[in-house]
Amino acid sequence: MTDLTCIGLTTLDILARAIDALPDGETTNLIEEIALAPAGTAGGAAVIAARLGLDVSLATVIGEDVNGAVLRMLLARENVNADCVSTTSAMPTSTTVLAINTRGGRPNFHMLGASILTSFAGEVMTRARGSRFLHFAGLGFPELSTPQAVEALASIRADGVFTTSDLIMPDPNVLALLEQTLPHTDLFMPSAAEVDVLLPGMGHAEALAHFVAMGAGACIIKRGAGGVLGLINGTVTAIPARAIDVVDTTSCGDSFCAGTIAGLARGMALGDAAAYGIATASLVAQGLGTTGLLENAAQVDALMETAA
Repeated sequence: MTDLTCIGLTTLDILARAIDALPDGETTNLIEEIALAPAGTAGGAAVIAARLGLDVSLATVIGEDVNGAVLRMLLARENVNADCVSTTSAMPTSTTVLAINTRGGRPNFHMLGASILTSFAGEVMTRARGSRFLHFAGLGFPELSTPQAVEALASIRADGVFTTSDLIMPDPNVLALLEQTLPHTDLFMPSAAEVDVLLPGMGHAEALAHFVAMGAGACIIKRGAGGVLGLINGTVTAIPARAIDVVDTTSCGDSFCAGTIAGLARGMALGDAAAYGIATASLVAQGLGTTGLLENAAQVDALMETAA
């Protein structure tokens, strides 16, 4: 049985650091690092979960282009099963160029691509039904926002699959979609920025209760350097971030989701799993790109033995 299937946004990230300003003219400027990485709310979470030892499948769409070929190669290197990654000639592979600054910020330039065509079609439903966890990370995509997609999510959960979800970007229109999907979601993990757009003026503790009232089994809000705030077993619980020197915040939210799922897969209670997710994200944030300094679960296990 597959441990985790991730469905939704997958991009090829092209990262460079450190860039604090774009130079005038056409001069050559030396920088420290340039890297390529699979990323996105689905792709990034899949890679991190695989590094944490889970058997992971990814469901998304890429283009018939060089970027797509590179993305497939990188997924194979990360031991992510790409049987449910389909290819199309209709659009290029979703790609993002990120200029990482000395503060760890990541102004970026994104090219919309084939990932938005992702759906539950074909082998995807079979793979999702045969998984312990499904990470639904494409809400707002055309084929993942239909009544048929909601029915698919409900059916997968009814088969006993633990369902988690994240958001692609803050968009007020997503709130109506959440009203349909949250009743079929065991754990919802939005970012604070997304919550502030979806529920303007509402405090995060109140927002947690609001999402659970909408149907989510549990909810955790990712707050960056502020750690996370969760409504766990009816109690609002704050878990602090770890004190680290941040290099790059790319994929920190996705790595938190993956780490939390990995913790749950190992039998941890939700609060402990969230702490495991924070430890995972702290390793990612100390290096460049999707994986940062994270190599394997043993690193996270060792970090969990130390004080935050």
